[in-house]
Amino acid sequence: MKKINWLAFSLMVMIAGCTSSRITTSWKAENTTPQKYNKIMVLGLIREVDRTLQQNMENHMVGDLKEMGYNAVSSLTEFGPKVFDNMEEGAAIAKLKNSGVDAVITIVMLDKQKEQRYVPGNIYYTPYGLYHNNFWGYRTTLYRRIYEPGYYVTETKYFWESNLYEMNTQKLAYSVQTESFDPVNSESMAHEYGMLIVKDMQKQSVLKQ
Repeated sequence: MKKINWLAFSLMVMIAGCTSSRITTSWKAENTTPQKYNKIMVLGLIREVDRTLQQNMENHMVGDLKEMGYNAVSSLTEFGPKVFDNMEEGAAIAKLKNSGVDAVITIVMLDKQKEQRYVPGNIYYTPYGLYHNNFWGYRTTLYRRIYEPGYYVTETKYFWESNLYEMNTQKLAYSVQTESFDPVNSESMAHEYGMLIVKDMQKQSVLKQ
C-alpha cells in the first residue's frame, strides 16, 4: 500500500481553504438578458478613514472587468472621492451619462465585525494513528494538547453588497451579498472579491462574455 505523506496532505488542505470570501446570496431581475455595456463604473461606498480599501476594491473589480473585455473605470479615478456628495440626482446622473457610463456597479460595506477566538496551545494535524499505538507518544501528545496554554486571536468579518444598475433605466439588474472572513489584507480581499463577483455575473448571465 502506498504511504501517504500526511504533512504534504495537510498543507494542501490548508492552502485549499485559504479563500476568505464567499457569496451568501445572489439575485438578478426577471427577464434580464446578458448585456455588453460600453462603460461600467465601479463605485465603492465604504466608511473607512483610510481610502486605501475603497481604492483596492474598485481597482481590482475594474481589472477583472477589463480582463473580460469591458471598458471599466474606478469612480475615484474618474471623478475623485467626493464628486457626488453635494449633487442632486439629476446632475449626478447627467454627469455619469456625459462621461459615457451606461452601468454602475456599487461595492458597499454593510458591516464589519471583530470577534475573539481561542486557539489551543498545541494543535496537531498529524493523523491520530501515528502516535496512538505508542504509550509515551500518546501520553506526551495529549498532555501538551490539554495542559499547554493557548492564546486568543482577533478575527475580522466583512459583509459586502454589490448592485448593478443600468443608467438608461436606473433600474437594479443584479445584486449579490458576500462575506469575507479574516482576510490577510485589503489587497488580497479586494482581489478575491472582484473575481468572485465578476464570475458570478457571468454565471448568472448578467454580463455578456
